[in-house]
Amino acid sequence: MESEEKVRHKVKRKLKIDNKRLANSFKYASEGIKQSYKGEQNLKIHTFVAILVIVFGFFLKISYLEWLVCLVLIGLVLMAEFFNTAIEYVVDLASPKIHPLAKAAKDTASAGVLMMAIISAIIGLIIFVPKLIEFIGGIS
Repeated sequence: MESEEKVRHKVKRKLKIDNKRLANSFKYASEGIKQSYKGEQNLKIHTFVAILVIVFGFFLKISYLEWLVCLVLIGLVLMAEFFNTAIEYVVDLASPKIHPLAKAAKDTASAGVLMMAIISAIIGLIIFVPKLIEFIGGIS
């Protein structure tokens, strides 16, 4: 059994922040973002829609809670798209030839993104349609 001092030293070492590793983790993440935007059309579409949501959010003066919901949903959709992209890269690496299981993995990952996008769109409609109706009614 390890001495109490050795355990304390290990814990202290694990809690210490390694600035170089931390900087590298941000660097690698930004490389992943750039790589994903280069090759993924749907990621560009989701980002464009996210920007529209933010613009309309300011324009229609959505509430604090509605902002939180919109931002969480934007994050979830983009995160799902990044995970889908990662899964596609790994499947392509593991199975360069067309294989039914590779196709199933890619299709299932894409389905996850689609479901998140549909749910987000429905929630977005629930938030924005009443505000748009109110705005249009105020113009008349």
